[in-house]
Parts: sequence; structure tokens; C-alpha cells
Amino acid sequence: MAMIIAPRIHDLGGFSVRRVLPSSQARNVGPFVFVDHMGPHVFARGQAVDVRPHPHIGLATITWLWEGRFMHRDSLGHEQEIAPGEVNWMTAGSGIVHSERTPQHLRGGEHPLHGMQTWVALPRAHEEVAPAFEHFAAAAMPVLERPGLRLTVVAGRSFGLESPVAVFADTLYAAVELDAGAELTVTAEHAERALYVFSGEVALDDAEAPSRHLVVLDPGRPARVRARTAARLMVLGGEPLDGPRHLWWNFVHSSRERIEQAKQDWRAGRFGAVPGETEFIPLPEG
Repeated sequence: MAMIIAPRIHDLGGFSVRRVLPSSQARNVGPFVFVDHMGPHVFARGQAVDVRPHPHIGLATITWLWEGRFMHRDSLGHEQEIAPGEVNWMTAGSGIVHSERTPQHLRGGEHPLHGMQTWVALPRAHEEVAPAFEHFAAAAMPVLERPGLRLTVVAGRSFGLESPVAVFADTLYAAVELDAGAELTVTAEHAERALYVFSGEVALDDAEAPSRHLVVLDPGRPARVRARTAARLMVLGGEPLDGPRHLWWNFVHSSRERIEQAKQDWRAGRFGAVPGETEFIPLPEG
């Protein structure tokens, strides 16, 4: 029986996200330790997302959009707008600071936002790797197309394709669009797998896969996904983590002591700054 994880709703100030990882039922699926579904939301003129500069360690972030755009800026000096079908992959490693905002050119009118933001925990051997940022255009992403199906391998390898994103562990992450009646088999090649239905009605081995929930698949068995209506979903997972991870605020690490050091470093301003940004998110209390 597949495990179904209901989302927790987080209000980010007039804009809500659905968080399915971490949860009390599952701390991670493969290397994925944090999964947020953003939107769908339409911002009115003058409204925008403004996530002020904040730090990360021990993880990599992946942004995937179905609709809308984000402007990424980080303490390495990167400034990159991301659009649907493109991939932003940021390796925090030993420490990075970044901001995410609605681009200025969208703020003069209504603009949508719909997508997923995820964190993958880095293997212990790479937790303190040098921070880095990569952007991949939509044309660079491998796509599987057949009647009624379009599948983009966002990161890792799956469905006979491999993403150009340089992952640190065996990773499954694919964006799927299905027409009504179309099917997809998720093989058992990856040890841990889950799917998240953004929109539409989907059956999983003839049982309903509830929309906007994370469905963790049974290990070792292929799963048949059938779209009852046009649907969008993400398939994610990969190899198990090489040990437990601690999550506190924006920090992920195998060592509690390292997270305590990161807290001190952010409080003392030792992480570095994002060029052109003067705001920042203070360290939470507690």
C-alpha cells in the first residue's frame, strides 16, 4: 500500500505553499528532504514574491516552474531569471546566500506562479563542497514524448534519459504532463520513489492518487499511472540517504554541531552578501 502524505499549508504573506516533506510520516524520499508546491496563484498588479537573502548549507536546491518566473541572485554574484521548463540548481555546500524575487518586468500587471521547490541533502562526503550555481535552458533538458505524454527529466536519470544537472547521488526527478487516458509506468529501478499530482485526476494502479498530496510508492514494485483527465505531476526519489539529516530553518546537515556553527555565522554576518541586496532574513529565535 502506497503511503499518502497530506500537505501542510504555509502562508508566506498572501501567498501559500503546500509542504509535503519533511513530514511525520517520512523525513525524506531518496535525497529529497524538502518539497514545496507553490501556487497555482495569480498575483495582482503590484503584488510579488520577495524572498529576502537567506543562507543554506549542506544541500542543493532545485526550482521547477509550470507557470511564472523567478529572479535568483546569490552571494557568488549570479543573477538569473528562471522561466517554465528551465532549471535552477544551486549547490549550497559549505554555505551560500540567495534571494528569490518576482522579476521587475512582471510587477506592472497580473502574473501567475505555479511550480515546485525542493531541497536534496548532499551526501556526507559532499556536504562541505564549494557552493555553486547552474542554470539550464529548457532546450538543454532531455524530454520523452509519445502520444498523450510529455516527460522532462529535471535531475538525475530516469525513463532512459539523463539530465545535464550534475547531481551528487542517484536521483529521480521528472516533470510529467499527461493527456486524459494516457499512462506512464514508474519502474522500480530507484530504491525510493514518490509522485506529486499538481493538477488533474490520476489513478495509481487503479486506485486514486489524490491531487496535491505526496504518494510514496511501494519499494521494489513498478507503478502504473493513468490520467483520468489531463494532468501534471512530478516523480521524485532516488537512492536512500547515507545516514540521518538534521534540518533547522534553511540548514541541512548530518552534524548538529555544524548547524549550530551556521547559526552563529549567519548571526555574525560571516556568510557573505548578495550583490545589490541590502535586506536579509534574520535568524529565527529558538
